[in-house]
Amino acid sequence: MVTIPCRLVGWGVVWIACLAVPVSFLSPAYFALFIPLMLYATYRAVLQIGYFPWSINIKRVLQQYPWQLLHDVPRGRAKHPRADEDELWYEIPNPDKPEEGVPLLFLANMRVLWWVRRFGTNKTKPELKAQIEPLWFAGDPRFYAVVAAPGRGGDAPRRLHFLYQRSARWDTRVPTTDWNATPAALDRARRAGARVPEDVTPHLPST
Repeated sequence: MVTIPCRLVGWGVVWIACLAVPVSFLSPAYFALFIPLMLYATYRAVLQIGYFPWSINIKRVLQQYPWQLLHDVPRGRAKHPRADEDELWYEIPNPDKPEEGVPLLFLANMRVLWWVRRFGTNKTKPELKAQIEPLWFAGDPRFYAVVAAPGRGGDAPRRLHFLYQRSARWDTRVPTTDWNATPAALDRARRAGARVPEDVTPHLPST
């Protein structure tokens, strides 16, 4: 979360510098040369503002769930057979039923291109695939989660990305589901910010 305000301030400084330098130190005729950089700085600043909500979600998940280092996690770029949307996915074991895999989709598009390039096709270089193996994971795949790539040496997560089930987001158009989670799991997911049922009733997503 600290890096986002720093980047926002940094791009703001770049924008002001692009305005001040030609006015104060150069002829105003040079101002047009700085316009592309000003537009790019504006674009990057707007992106940083857009990252704030996702960073808050990541922070709340990490306050409730410890990091786990998972090996050989199933993943894919084609539509998962038990998912409604055609998105990248990881299949994470259900915490209350480990033999059941829960598809967790990349529904948030911000910063997803880095992951797309490494998810793998027949043409993907092995060294790119290796950058997301093993997988750092925190959360509950039935509600909210954070995934991350292993840092240098694999000893720390980096490239944090927020993943969620659409039913756990605050969108009333999507019915809530509890995936037969225990009351403790529901309460923990609620503290992490997820929208979960108030009353526990067996309700599985459609297959």
